[in-house]
Amino acid sequence: MADSGPFGPGQNPRFDEDLVGLDPYDPEARAFAEHLDRIERCGPNFTVEACLDGVSDFADSSNRLGGLRWWISALVVILIVLGVMVTAWDIIGRAIAWLAG
Repeated sequence: MADSGPFGPGQNPRFDEDLVGLDPYDPEARAFAEHLDRIERCGPNFTVEACLDGVSDFADSSNRLGGLRWWISALVVILIVLGVMVTAWDIIGRAIAWLAG
């Protein structure tokens, strides 16, 4: 069963305001309403929660992709994780050298 977001099928208030005339039970219209909700979402982008929401949006978007775009997004994720691991290794190595010296 498809995920209908925070609202049930046909219950998104956007159909009463912006998408008047579209069938609220049409999967494409629901997907467009969810897309508009994501586009217009605003809030503080400098919090941990906002960063995690951004990662969640990236993961959802990359899961909808296929082919070369999916592989590129997977490569981006691998490079980010590799960068975090190298940085952590460097910090731990410097801390051990500082404590030993």
